[in-house]
Amino acid sequence: MLTNIWCSFCCISIDYIQKFCSKRNKMSYQKPYKGIKVIDFSQGVAGPYCGMLMAQHGAEVIKIEPVDGDWARSLGQEYGEHSAFSVAANLGKKSIIVDLKNKKSQPILDKIIKKSDIFIEGFRPGVIKRLGYDYDRLKNVNPKLIYLSISGFGQYGPMSYKPAMDPVLQAFTGFMSENKGPDDIPHRTPVIIFDMATALYATQLISASLYARINEEFGRKIEISLMEAAAAIQSIRLMSGYMEGPYTHASSPSGTFKTKDGWIQIIVVKNHEFIKFCNAVGWKKYINDKRFINNAERRKHEVILSKEVQKLFIEEKTDYWKNLLDKFEVQNEKVQSYKEFIASEQTKALGLIAWLRQPTTGKAWPVPNIPGMSRLADDDISSKAPSLGQHTKEILKNLDYTDNQIKNFLDEKVIK
Repeated sequence: MLTNIWCSFCCISIDYIQKFCSKRNKMSYQKPYKGIKVIDFSQGVAGPYCGMLMAQHGAEVIKIEPVDGDWARSLGQEYGEHSAFSVAANLGKKSIIVDLKNKKSQPILDKIIKKSDIFIEGFRPGVIKRLGYDYDRLKNVNPKLIYLSISGFGQYGPMSYKPAMDPVLQAFTGFMSENKGPDDIPHRTPVIIFDMATALYATQLISASLYARINEEFGRKIEISLMEAAAAIQSIRLMSGYMEGPYTHASSPSGTFKTKDGWIQIIVVKNHEFIKFCNAVGWKKYINDKRFINNAERRKHEVILSKEVQKLFIEEKTDYWKNLLDKFEVQNEKVQSYKEFIASEQTKALGLIAWLRQPTTGKAWPVPNIPGMSRLADDDISSKAPSLGQHTKEILKNLDYTDNQIKNFLDEKVIK
Protein backbone atom coordinates (compact mmCIF):
# COMPACT_ATOMS: atom_id res chain seq x y z
CA MET A 1 0.00 0.00 0.00
CA LEU A 2 2.82 2.38 0.87
CA THR A 3 4.41 1.55 -2.48
CA ASN A 4 1.20 2.48 -4.29
CA ILE A 5 0.93 5.78 -2.41
CA TRP A 6 4.56 6.60 -3.12
CA CYS A 7 4.19 5.76 -6.81
CA SER A 8 1.05 7.88 -6.98
CA PHE A 9 2.85 10.78 -5.34
CA CYS A 10 5.82 10.40 -7.69
CA CYS A 11 3.56 10.32 -10.74
CA ILE A 12 1.81 13.50 -9.67
CA SER A 13 5.12 15.26 -9.03
CA ILE A 14 6.68 14.11 -12.30
CA ASP A 15 3.51 14.92 -14.21
CA TYR A 16 3.46 18.43 -12.77
CA ILE A 17 7.15 19.00 -13.47
CA GLN A 18 6.69 17.83 -17.07
CA LYS A 19 3.76 20.21 -17.55
CA PHE A 20 5.68 23.01 -15.90
CA CYS A 21 8.71 22.46 -18.13
CA SER A 22 6.54 22.05 -21.23
CA LYS A 23 4.82 25.34 -20.44
CA ARG A 24 8.18 27.04 -20.24
CA ASN A 25 9.96 25.19 -23.06
CA LYS A 26 11.01 28.49 -24.62
CA MET A 27 12.75 29.76 -21.50
CA SER A 28 16.41 30.73 -21.72
CA TYR A 29 19.05 32.63 -19.82
CA GLN A 30 17.80 35.76 -21.61
CA LYS A 31 14.11 35.10 -20.87
CA PRO A 32 13.94 32.58 -17.99
CA TYR A 33 10.30 33.42 -17.19
CA LYS A 34 9.01 32.82 -20.71
CA GLY A 35 5.58 31.23 -20.25
CA ILE A 36 5.04 32.66 -16.77
CA LYS A 37 1.95 34.88 -16.48
CA VAL A 38 1.60 37.76 -14.01
CA ILE A 39 -1.47 39.81 -13.17
CA ASP A 40 -0.46 43.13 -11.64
CA PHE A 41 -3.07 45.04 -9.62
CA SER A 42 -0.47 47.35 -8.03
CA GLN A 43 0.11 51.05 -8.62
CA GLY A 44 2.92 53.47 -7.83
CA VAL A 45 6.44 52.05 -7.89
CA ALA A 46 7.16 49.11 -5.55
CA GLY A 47 4.67 46.58 -6.97
CA PRO A 48 4.84 47.81 -10.56
CA TYR A 49 8.65 47.79 -10.63
CA CYS A 50 8.60 44.19 -9.37
CA GLY A 51 6.19 43.32 -12.20
CA MET A 52 8.40 45.15 -14.68
CA LEU A 53 11.39 43.03 -13.67
CA MET A 54 9.29 39.91 -14.22
CA ALA A 55 8.40 41.21 -17.69
CA GLN A 56 12.05 41.85 -18.53
CA HIS A 57 12.79 38.25 -17.59
CA GLY A 58 10.22 37.12 -20.16
CA ALA A 59 6.97 36.87 -18.21
CA GLU A 60 3.69 38.07 -19.68
CA VAL A 61 2.55 40.81 -17.29
CA ILE A 62 -0.99 42.16 -17.48
CA LYS A 63 -1.40 45.46 -15.66
CA ILE A 64 -4.89 46.06 -14.28
CA GLU A 65 -5.60 49.80 -14.23
CA PRO A 66 -8.56 51.81 -12.93
CA VAL A 67 -10.47 54.10 -15.27
CA ASP A 68 -8.20 57.07 -14.51
CA GLY A 69 -5.07 54.93 -14.65
CA ASP A 70 -2.26 54.08 -12.27
CA TRP A 71 -1.68 57.23 -10.21
CA ALA A 72 2.05 56.99 -11.01
CA ARG A 73 1.19 58.18 -14.53
CA SER A 74 0.53 61.65 -13.12
CA LEU A 75 3.23 61.70 -10.43
CA GLY A 76 5.61 64.57 -11.12
CA GLN A 77 5.90 66.00 -14.63
CA GLU A 78 3.48 64.39 -17.07
CA TYR A 79 4.42 63.53 -20.66
CA GLY A 80 1.29 62.39 -22.45
CA GLU A 81 -0.01 59.42 -20.44
CA HIS A 82 3.29 58.85 -18.65
CA SER A 83 5.73 60.23 -16.10
CA ALA A 84 9.25 59.05 -15.31
CA PHE A 85 7.69 56.92 -12.56
CA SER A 86 5.26 55.07 -14.83
CA VAL A 87 7.79 54.52 -17.62
CA ALA A 88 10.44 52.98 -15.38
CA ALA A 89 7.98 50.74 -13.53
CA ASN A 90 5.95 49.38 -16.45
CA LEU A 91 8.23 48.51 -19.35
CA GLY A 92 7.11 45.38 -21.16
CA LYS A 93 3.62 45.12 -19.67
CA LYS A 94 0.16 45.00 -21.18
CA SER A 95 -2.44 47.44 -19.85
CA ILE A 96 -6.16 46.78 -19.44
CA ILE A 97 -8.63 49.23 -17.88
CA VAL A 98 -11.10 47.53 -15.55
CA ASP A 99 -13.52 48.98 -13.01
CA LEU A 100 -12.85 46.77 -10.01
CA LYS A 101 -15.94 48.11 -8.24
CA ASN A 102 -18.19 46.88 -11.03
CA LYS A 103 -19.14 43.34 -10.03
CA LYS A 104 -19.37 42.29 -13.68
CA SER A 105 -15.60 42.69 -13.94
CA GLN A 106 -14.88 39.83 -11.56
CA PRO A 107 -15.54 36.94 -13.99
CA ILE A 108 -13.20 38.60 -16.50
CA LEU A 109 -10.40 38.99 -14.00
CA ASP A 110 -10.96 35.51 -12.58
CA LYS A 111 -10.34 34.14 -16.07
CA ILE A 112 -6.97 35.89 -16.15
CA ILE A 113 -6.14 34.85 -12.58
CA LYS A 114 -6.97 31.22 -13.32
CA LYS A 115 -4.27 31.22 -16.01
CA SER A 116 -1.74 33.27 -14.02
CA ASP A 117 1.25 32.18 -11.98
CA ILE A 118 1.76 35.43 -10.04
CA PHE A 119 -0.67 37.95 -8.54
CA ILE A 120 0.66 41.34 -7.34
CA GLU A 121 -1.29 43.84 -5.25
CA GLY A 122 -0.25 46.93 -3.31
CA PHE A 123 -3.40 48.22 -1.62
CA ARG A 124 -3.65 49.13 2.05
CA PRO A 125 -4.58 46.13 4.25
CA GLY A 126 -8.26 45.25 3.88
CA VAL A 127 -8.87 47.01 0.56
CA ILE A 128 -8.11 44.05 -1.68
CA LYS A 129 -10.52 41.87 0.31
CA ARG A 130 -13.31 44.44 -0.07
CA LEU A 131 -12.69 44.38 -3.82
CA GLY A 132 -12.98 40.59 -3.79
CA TYR A 133 -9.41 39.60 -4.66
CA ASP A 134 -7.98 38.45 -1.33
CA TYR A 135 -5.79 35.35 -1.22
CA ASP A 136 -8.36 33.20 0.57
CA ARG A 137 -10.70 33.52 -2.41
CA LEU A 138 -8.12 33.45 -5.18
CA LYS A 139 -6.40 30.29 -3.96
CA ASN A 140 -9.68 28.54 -4.76
CA VAL A 141 -9.73 30.10 -8.23
CA ASN A 142 -6.10 29.07 -8.81
CA PRO A 143 -4.53 26.79 -6.16
CA LYS A 144 -1.02 27.19 -7.62
CA LEU A 145 -1.11 31.00 -7.51
CA ILE A 146 1.81 32.85 -5.93
CA TYR A 147 0.20 35.91 -4.36
CA LEU A 148 2.34 38.96 -3.54
CA SER A 149 0.91 41.57 -1.19
CA ILE A 150 2.87 44.83 -0.73
CA SER A 151 1.98 47.37 1.95
CA GLY A 152 3.52 50.44 3.56
CA PHE A 153 3.78 49.51 7.23
CA GLY A 154 2.90 45.81 7.05
CA GLN A 155 -0.34 43.84 7.28
CA TYR A 156 -0.57 44.03 11.09
CA GLY A 157 0.10 46.45 13.93
CA PRO A 158 -1.17 49.91 14.94
CA MET A 159 0.18 51.62 11.79
CA SER A 160 -0.81 48.99 9.24
CA TYR A 161 -3.74 50.96 7.83
CA LYS A 162 -1.79 54.21 7.50
CA PRO A 163 -1.02 55.32 3.91
CA ALA A 164 2.72 55.36 3.28
CA MET A 165 4.81 56.44 0.32
CA ASP A 166 8.59 56.41 0.17
CA PRO A 167 9.22 59.80 1.89
CA VAL A 168 7.09 58.73 4.87
CA LEU A 169 9.22 55.61 5.32
CA GLN A 170 12.40 57.66 4.96
CA ALA A 171 11.22 59.64 7.97
CA PHE A 172 9.89 56.74 10.05
CA THR A 173 12.78 54.31 9.67
CA GLY A 174 15.55 56.71 10.70
CA PHE A 175 17.00 57.36 7.25
CA MET A 176 15.98 61.00 7.09
CA SER A 177 17.39 61.82 10.53
CA GLU A 178 20.90 61.29 9.18
CA ASN A 179 20.42 62.63 5.67
CA LYS A 180 21.31 66.19 6.60
CA GLY A 181 23.03 68.92 4.67
CA PRO A 182 25.07 71.86 5.97
CA ASP A 183 21.77 73.38 7.19
CA ASP A 184 21.45 70.46 9.66
CA ILE A 185 17.86 69.90 8.50
CA PRO A 186 16.73 66.30 7.84
CA HIS A 187 16.06 65.85 4.12
CA ARG A 188 14.39 63.16 2.06
CA THR A 189 16.35 61.79 -0.86
CA PRO A 190 14.54 62.27 -4.19
CA VAL A 191 15.68 58.75 -5.14
CA ILE A 192 12.73 56.57 -4.16
CA ILE A 193 15.11 54.14 -2.57
CA PHE A 194 12.68 52.17 -0.38
CA ASP A 195 10.11 51.62 -3.13
CA MET A 196 12.86 50.27 -5.35
CA ALA A 197 14.33 48.14 -2.55
CA THR A 198 10.88 46.68 -1.84
CA ALA A 199 10.52 45.77 -5.52
CA LEU A 200 13.92 44.04 -5.53
CA TYR A 201 13.21 42.04 -2.36
CA ALA A 202 9.77 41.12 -3.72
CA THR A 203 11.22 39.92 -7.02
CA GLN A 204 13.71 37.77 -5.15
CA LEU A 205 10.88 36.25 -3.08
CA ILE A 206 8.84 35.51 -6.19
CA SER A 207 11.85 33.90 -7.89
CA ALA A 208 12.47 31.63 -4.90
CA SER A 209 8.77 30.76 -4.71
CA LEU A 210 8.57 29.84 -8.39
CA TYR A 211 11.51 27.50 -7.93
CA ALA A 212 10.03 25.91 -4.78
CA ARG A 213 6.59 25.58 -6.40
CA ILE A 214 7.90 22.86 -8.71
CA ASN A 215 7.66 20.45 -5.77
CA GLU A 216 4.70 22.06 -4.03
CA GLU A 217 1.04 21.18 -4.46
CA PHE A 218 -0.18 24.72 -3.77
CA GLY A 219 0.95 28.28 -4.28
CA ARG A 220 1.61 30.67 -1.42
CA LYS A 221 0.98 34.18 -0.16
CA ILE A 222 3.97 36.51 0.21
CA GLU A 223 3.66 39.61 2.39
CA ILE A 224 6.26 42.36 2.21
CA SER A 225 6.22 46.03 3.24
CA LEU A 226 8.17 49.17 2.46
CA MET A 227 9.01 49.36 6.16
CA GLU A 228 10.62 45.91 6.16
CA ALA A 229 12.57 46.66 2.99
CA ALA A 230 13.69 50.03 4.39
CA ALA A 231 14.98 48.35 7.55
CA ALA A 232 16.73 45.56 5.65
CA ILE A 233 18.51 47.78 3.15
CA GLN A 234 19.70 50.01 6.00
CA SER A 235 20.77 47.06 8.15
CA ILE A 236 24.44 48.04 8.56
CA ARG A 237 23.71 51.66 9.41
CA LEU A 238 20.65 50.71 11.48
CA MET A 239 22.73 48.41 13.66
CA SER A 240 25.67 50.77 14.05
CA GLY A 241 23.32 53.70 14.65
CA TYR A 242 21.55 51.83 17.41
CA MET A 243 24.81 50.74 19.03
CA GLU A 244 26.85 53.89 18.54
CA GLY A 245 24.49 56.81 18.03
CA PRO A 246 24.50 59.52 15.35
CA TYR A 247 26.46 58.96 12.18
CA THR A 248 30.13 59.82 11.91
CA HIS A 249 32.39 58.94 9.01
CA ALA A 250 33.77 55.42 9.21
CA SER A 251 37.10 56.79 8.03
CA SER A 252 38.87 60.13 7.79
CA PRO A 253 39.45 62.25 5.85
CA SER A 254 36.24 61.44 4.00
CA GLY A 255 33.24 63.37 2.79
CA THR A 256 32.05 65.92 0.27
CA PHE A 257 34.14 69.07 -0.02
CA LYS A 258 33.58 72.34 -1.87
CA THR A 259 36.04 73.26 -4.57
CA LYS A 260 36.56 76.50 -6.47
CA ASP A 261 33.83 75.57 -8.97
CA GLY A 262 31.85 72.69 -7.49
CA TRP A 263 32.09 69.70 -5.14
CA ILE A 264 34.20 66.56 -4.83
CA GLN A 265 33.73 63.38 -2.80
CA ILE A 266 36.75 61.63 -1.31
CA ILE A 267 37.19 58.61 0.92
CA VAL A 268 40.41 57.56 2.65
CA VAL A 269 40.27 54.34 4.69
CA LYS A 270 43.53 52.43 4.95
CA ASN A 271 46.87 53.84 6.16
CA HIS A 272 48.55 53.46 2.77
CA GLU A 273 45.64 55.44 1.25
CA PHE A 274 46.24 58.25 3.74
CA ILE A 275 49.91 58.29 2.79
CA LYS A 276 48.96 58.50 -0.89
CA PHE A 277 46.60 61.37 -0.12
CA CYS A 278 49.30 63.23 1.81
CA ASN A 279 51.81 62.76 -1.00
CA ALA A 280 49.24 63.97 -3.53
CA VAL A 281 48.39 67.22 -1.72
CA GLY A 282 51.84 67.91 -0.24
CA TRP A 283 51.05 66.97 3.36
CA LYS A 284 54.26 65.07 4.05
CA LYS A 285 54.38 66.53 7.57
CA TYR A 286 51.17 64.64 8.42
CA ILE A 287 52.37 61.19 7.31
CA ASN A 288 54.04 60.41 10.65
CA ASP A 289 51.85 62.68 12.79
CA LYS A 290 50.65 60.60 15.76
CA ARG A 291 47.20 62.17 15.51
CA PHE A 292 46.79 60.56 12.08
CA ILE A 293 48.83 57.37 12.47
CA ASN A 294 45.84 55.06 11.83
CA ASN A 295 42.15 55.30 11.01
CA ALA A 296 41.05 55.14 14.66
CA GLU A 297 43.21 58.18 15.49
CA ARG A 298 42.23 60.00 12.31
CA ARG A 299 38.56 59.56 13.21
CA LYS A 300 39.24 61.10 16.65
CA HIS A 301 40.67 64.12 14.87
CA GLU A 302 38.17 64.19 12.01
CA VAL A 303 37.13 67.81 12.63
CA ILE A 304 40.72 69.00 12.28
CA LEU A 305 41.37 66.93 9.16
CA SER A 306 38.11 67.95 7.49
CA LYS A 307 38.79 71.64 8.07
CA GLU A 308 42.28 71.30 6.61
CA VAL A 309 41.00 69.41 3.56
CA GLN A 310 38.32 72.02 2.97
CA LYS A 311 40.81 74.92 3.19
CA LEU A 312 42.95 73.10 0.64
CA PHE A 313 40.24 72.09 -1.84
CA ILE A 314 38.58 75.49 -2.10
CA GLU A 315 41.74 76.85 -3.72
CA GLU A 316 41.44 74.84 -6.97
CA LYS A 317 38.77 73.65 -9.38
CA THR A 318 37.17 70.21 -9.13
CA ASP A 319 38.91 68.79 -12.21
CA TYR A 320 42.30 69.76 -10.80
CA TRP A 321 41.71 67.75 -7.65
CA LYS A 322 40.09 64.87 -9.52
CA ASN A 323 43.05 64.50 -11.88
CA LEU A 324 45.60 64.83 -9.08
CA LEU A 325 43.92 62.29 -6.78
CA ASP A 326 43.36 59.88 -9.67
CA LYS A 327 47.09 60.03 -10.39
CA PHE A 328 47.85 59.01 -6.80
CA GLU A 329 45.06 56.37 -6.74
CA VAL A 330 43.05 58.08 -4.02
CA GLN A 331 39.32 57.30 -4.14
CA ASN A 332 37.46 60.38 -5.31
CA GLU A 333 34.83 61.58 -7.73
CA LYS A 334 33.33 64.81 -8.90
CA VAL A 335 29.75 65.45 -7.74
CA GLN A 336 27.89 65.32 -11.06
CA SER A 337 24.40 66.05 -12.30
CA TYR A 338 22.38 63.29 -13.95
CA LYS A 339 23.06 64.85 -17.35
CA GLU A 340 26.79 64.77 -16.67
CA PHE A 341 26.57 61.16 -15.53
CA ILE A 342 24.65 60.09 -18.64
CA ALA A 343 27.18 61.88 -20.88
CA SER A 344 30.25 60.42 -19.14
CA GLU A 345 32.66 58.22 -21.06
CA GLN A 346 32.38 55.41 -18.47
CA THR A 347 28.59 55.37 -18.82
CA LYS A 348 28.95 55.15 -22.59
CA ALA A 349 31.61 52.44 -22.36
CA LEU A 350 29.24 50.18 -20.41
CA GLY A 351 26.28 50.98 -22.65
CA LEU A 352 24.45 51.82 -19.45
CA ILE A 353 21.72 53.99 -20.96
CA ALA A 354 19.10 52.97 -23.53
CA TRP A 355 17.21 55.77 -25.29
CA LEU A 356 13.62 54.60 -25.50
CA ARG A 357 10.59 56.26 -27.09
CA GLN A 358 7.37 55.69 -25.16
CA PRO A 359 3.71 55.75 -26.26
CA THR A 360 2.02 59.19 -26.06
CA THR A 361 5.06 60.95 -24.56
CA GLY A 362 6.75 62.32 -27.65
CA LYS A 363 10.09 61.84 -25.90
CA ALA A 364 13.08 59.54 -26.01
CA TRP A 365 13.81 58.57 -22.40
CA PRO A 366 17.27 57.77 -21.01
CA VAL A 367 16.39 54.46 -19.35
CA PRO A 368 19.18 52.64 -17.46
CA ASN A 369 19.68 49.07 -18.64
CA ILE A 370 18.91 46.58 -15.89
CA PRO A 371 22.13 45.17 -14.39
CA GLY A 372 23.07 41.73 -15.69
CA MET A 373 20.29 41.59 -18.27
CA SER A 374 20.13 42.05 -22.04
CA ARG A 375 20.13 45.67 -23.08
CA LEU A 376 16.83 47.39 -23.70
CA ALA A 377 16.14 48.25 -27.35
CA ASP A 378 13.85 50.93 -28.74
CA ASP A 379 12.25 48.55 -31.23
CA ASP A 380 11.57 45.84 -28.62
CA ILE A 381 8.08 45.53 -27.11
CA SER A 382 9.62 44.78 -23.71
CA SER A 383 11.12 48.28 -23.79
CA LYS A 384 7.73 50.00 -24.03
CA ALA A 385 5.54 51.06 -21.11
CA PRO A 386 1.95 50.72 -22.32
CA SER A 387 -0.40 53.62 -22.81
CA LEU A 388 -3.50 53.54 -20.63
CA GLY A 389 -5.68 50.56 -21.60
CA GLN A 390 -3.61 49.90 -24.72
CA HIS A 391 -4.20 46.14 -24.62
CA THR A 392 -7.76 45.96 -23.26
CA LYS A 393 -9.37 44.51 -26.39
CA GLU A 394 -6.40 42.26 -27.18
CA ILE A 395 -6.51 40.69 -23.71
CA LEU A 396 -10.28 40.17 -23.83
CA LYS A 397 -10.09 38.55 -27.27
CA ASN A 398 -7.39 36.21 -25.95
CA LEU A 399 -9.88 35.24 -23.24
CA ASP A 400 -12.31 34.25 -26.05
CA TYR A 401 -14.72 37.14 -25.56
CA THR A 402 -16.57 38.12 -28.76
CA ASP A 403 -16.75 41.62 -30.21
CA ASN A 404 -20.36 41.90 -29.02
CA GLN A 405 -19.41 40.89 -25.49
CA ILE A 406 -16.56 43.41 -25.48
CA LYS A 407 -18.98 46.09 -26.72
CA ASN A 408 -21.37 45.23 -23.89
CA PHE A 409 -18.54 45.49 -21.35
CA LEU A 410 -17.76 48.96 -22.70
CA ASP A 411 -21.41 50.02 -22.64
CA GLU A 412 -21.77 48.75 -19.07
CA LYS A 413 -18.53 50.54 -18.07
CA VAL A 414 -16.95 47.30 -16.90
CA ILE A 415 -13.91 48.19 -19.02
CA LYS A 416 -12.69 51.22 -20.91
